[in-house]
Amino acid sequence: FQVKSENGKTIWNTEEVPEGSEFDDIWDPREQPEYQILFKQSVGTEDVFFGMSRKDPSTACCEDMVIKIKLPETKYSDITLDIQDKVLDLRTPKKKLLLHLPYHVDSKNGRARFLSEEETLEVTLRVSREFDFINFA
Repeated sequence: FQVKSENGKTIWNTEEVPEGSEFDDIWDPREQPEYQILFKQSVGTEDVFFGMSRKDPSTACCEDMVIKIKLPETKYSDITLDIQDKVLDLRTPKKKLLLHLPYHVDSKNGRARFLSEEETLEVTLRVSREFDFINFA
């Protein structure tokens, strides 16, 4: 989507508009819930004891991103969740979270579970980076 000035010159290119900005709604009065972004890595004995792979504890070697969102007084049926390649959009009757993710994710193969005792939604997404074939060969 592009906005043009009166003289016909473009103000910005579509490449300059952040992905997911079409979801931004600054007039929405719902508050943003507390959230955490954690990274998860699959390791085996060859990694832990022998150091045979090239993995290290950095986020560059993590395969999954886990987003934990606190949703007090919320039922699972009230949650609307939309995941794009770089954006997480969560809506409930009382809360709204538009989160621009630090890495591209596989938006088709994530999973979410609602931990009702903790009043937390846990979303696990596979990180999709261009050079992962080097890190995870």
